[in-house]
Amino acid sequence: MPDAEALYDVRERTGNPEHASATDVVDLVLERAQNPRMDHQDAHLDAGLVAIVDRYETEPVRTVIYRVLVDQYPFRTATNGLEMRNVDGVCIGTAANWVLEELNARDDG
Repeated sequence: MPDAEALYDVRERTGNPEHASATDVVDLVLERAQNPRMDHQDAHLDAGLVAIVDRYETEPVRTVIYRVLVDQYPFRTATNGLEMRNVDGVCIGTAANWVLEELNARDDG
């Protein structure tokens, strides 16, 4: 694996119980798609997720998140076989990464 590829501090990859699980990330991403934060600096990501979940429903979104965070797929490649636009994989992967960082930061104190 090239040094430029991201490694995510997700429990399924690290084995560290203090890291957020991919399931925690999926749950928060889907919650934000159902209840977007209107007055938040990342409201544009939530709005994008609303459209993506409306278009594809939850299972493809869940699959992309697991592929990105656990299986190390690049964001665009994570959509393969899902009848999903590559750009939507980028949006999902970006949101999942931010949510993972947020969840891990919450656990740090």
